[in-house]
Amino acid sequence: MDKLWTKNVQMTDEIEKFTVGRDREMDLYLAKYDVMGSMAHVTMLESIGLIGKEELPVLLDALKEIYRTAERGEFVIEEGVEDVHSQVELMLTRQLGDLGKKIHSGRSRNDQVLVDLKLFIRDQLRELTVLTKDLFDELIAKSNEYKNVLMPGYTHLQVAMPSSFGLWFGAYAESLVDDMQYLLAAWRITNRNPLGSAAGYGSSFPLNRQMTTDLLGFDSMDYNVVYAQMGRGKTERNVAFSMASVAGTLAKLAFDACMFNSQNFGFVKLPDECTTGSSIMPHKKNPDVFELTRAKCNKIQALPQTVMLIMNNLPSGYFRDLQIIKEVFLPAFDDLKDCLRMAAYIINKIRVNEHILDNPIYDLMFSVEEVNRLASSGTPFRDAYKQVGLAIEDGKFTPNKNIHHTHEGSTGNLCNDRIEALMDKVIDEFAFSKMDEAIDRLTK
Repeated sequence: MDKLWTKNVQMTDEIEKFTVGRDREMDLYLAKYDVMGSMAHVTMLESIGLIGKEELPVLLDALKEIYRTAERGEFVIEEGVEDVHSQVELMLTRQLGDLGKKIHSGRSRNDQVLVDLKLFIRDQLRELTVLTKDLFDELIAKSNEYKNVLMPGYTHLQVAMPSSFGLWFGAYAESLVDDMQYLLAAWRITNRNPLGSAAGYGSSFPLNRQMTTDLLGFDSMDYNVVYAQMGRGKTERNVAFSMASVAGTLAKLAFDACMFNSQNFGFVKLPDECTTGSSIMPHKKNPDVFELTRAKCNKIQALPQTVMLIMNNLPSGYFRDLQIIKEVFLPAFDDLKDCLRMAAYIINKIRVNEHILDNPIYDLMFSVEEVNRLASSGTPFRDAYKQVGLAIEDGKFTPNKNIHHTHEGSTGNLCNDRIEALMDKVIDEFAFSKMDEAIDRLTK
């Protein structure tokens, strides 16, 4: 089939396969968003007289049917069709004849894919926000449930000072608040409209870019058309950094949980359905789900560098290099969403050992408590430190396990209510309703 850009030179099958690559496969992620962008674009074209008033409802009805097909997961890019943009235009021309060919006026495949990506990323960031909040809620619930259960805290993997499961679960919850700030920053960078920048230099048609911005529910447009094209790759890189931040929290949580689940620690018990056995050792219950989570999240943490190395040092303007970013970027959202779901499931089902400190190997973690007790009674701190140290060396140290920490963020004052308030404040700033209302008006 002829491509949108075909003239008289015919491309060999081998070269076509190399240049198209996995684009047709990747474009299935973008199908409904491409149709969405076309709905906004043709509505704007009618307003400036490039599409007739009687033609617009015909085009919109046909596009809405294609949109519903994509939403049902039934959209297919046919053999010989290069990409999603060509497939949508082909479907329209089959149904509407020459009218279907009018939808490309005033735009390029460059700004089409830019707007497709931004609309796709917006939806994915919203899903990540919901799933991150779900995990946050599970962590806060467990932190509150086990706030009085002590556990060892470590530095250098050496038993250090008293911690608690309230602190451990709560620490990961607060980490997700900062990760949510990264997602919010990515959302703000993404939520700007590139449509109308065409090939990166605008159009001689009197396009109304503010109209498509409003129709698609963007906060603003990428105003400078050259910058709109320069944003390709940069947007994906910045979004990838936000995903890597969430992934970093999940990877560390997974490592802790795998370690604490091992027999040498025995601090927690992971749900049986999230572990697997050994083909030779009948006693084994391996924490495979969290091990895979750790690996997938470490892979996601490499994503910003992968995107950066593909798009780095390219001059302004479009280059085909950017096509390759889709192959590493688009599927990464599914991996991160799966990891968030698995982590929330495990945290909900995890069981805590409430008798860890019955084991005398943890007695010395109360040494600082004894130093502080002596210092509070008037003994100079350095003298108290030496006194407790000598008792430990002589094997005469007896721990007092009734600790009493009161400052903000300590075992006795977790501040979980304030952490929840921080999370709620960040989520409110996304203001998803503006996007939802605009897309509902456009597509229903």
